[in-house]
Amino acid sequence: MKVATLQFFPRLGEVAANFSRAESLLMREEREGLLQDIDLLVLPELAFTGYNHPSLAAIAPFLEPTAAGPSTRWAARTAKRLKCTVAVGYPESAEEGNYNTIFDRHITAETGTVAYNSLVFVSASGDVVAHYRKSFLYYTDETWAQEGSGFWAGVLPIGWKGQQVKAAAGICMDVNPYKFEAPWTAYEFGNHARESRAKIVVISMAWLTRLSAEEMSSQVMTPDEDTVNYWVDRLRPLFGPQGADPEAIIICANRTGEEGLSPRIGEVRYAGSSCVMGMKKENSIRIWDIFGRAQEGVLLVDTTNPAKYAIRLGIKAEDKDSTVDQPVE
Repeated sequence: MKVATLQFFPRLGEVAANFSRAESLLMREEREGLLQDIDLLVLPELAFTGYNHPSLAAIAPFLEPTAAGPSTRWAARTAKRLKCTVAVGYPESAEEGNYNTIFDRHITAETGTVAYNSLVFVSASGDVVAHYRKSFLYYTDETWAQEGSGFWAGVLPIGWKGQQVKAAAGICMDVNPYKFEAPWTAYEFGNHARESRAKIVVISMAWLTRLSAEEMSSQVMTPDEDTVNYWVDRLRPLFGPQGADPEAIIICANRTGEEGLSPRIGEVRYAGSSCVMGMKKENSIRIWDIFGRAQEGVLLVDTTNPAKYAIRLGIKAEDKDSTVDQPVE
């Protein structure tokens, strides 16, 4: 299976410019013929609107109708052009919702708008084939979004042939313990993916880093090891004796760049490090490839090829193509 993620730096609220940037990065690879026969393209969370919107009023101009707005139309055009399945995160305006967060009554009463942080899947024919609303909200999207009704799993048509593949999907905070209050070992999303027997696990992200701007600028092409360590640990149910059988392919599609300040978080800066991993019933994980912290472009992986990194529990990752160790456990 050929899988791609588009890691880039969307500017907050600059939707037209973000569409243009995404197109430019994709077309650079298309001109080289590198995107022929890809099966799945995954974009980050809130890919074209940016993430750090402080309130419903702030994000309201960028909300899109359910699976019918600019992000979905872009996904449909891109899916038909590249003959692949496309997944993109976007802010959804819905007619009704499920009232599960402490902010819901305030949000709905104040504006009449019901909003979700959502992920839409579009097939190679341009049809919407799956839709998911983020279930575990982070501090920022708690101020404008409502919780979805649960993690998604189902069968996706993948690629131009429409191969039917069991899949699970989540958005960023979904991999964390619920509200950071649930037990660490509950592994809610990891268990969901394992129990659904997903062959593909798609995680669309706007995952933060604690690194400074200076550190990021000096390590553009270096993956954020702490971030990847954390993702691996949160997906623990998918590897080891209780793990996936057969192997599950995990696509972590993160963004990069900065978005100013947040009252609860401070400086908002993203970790990049998009990657494609394989996990199964062994104490080992493989990572086919991984992007740097501030790298922009298309990460392209063919899962029929050998992975670049082999990881075993308690042992540093062995980079088969270089001498650089990538510790994960």
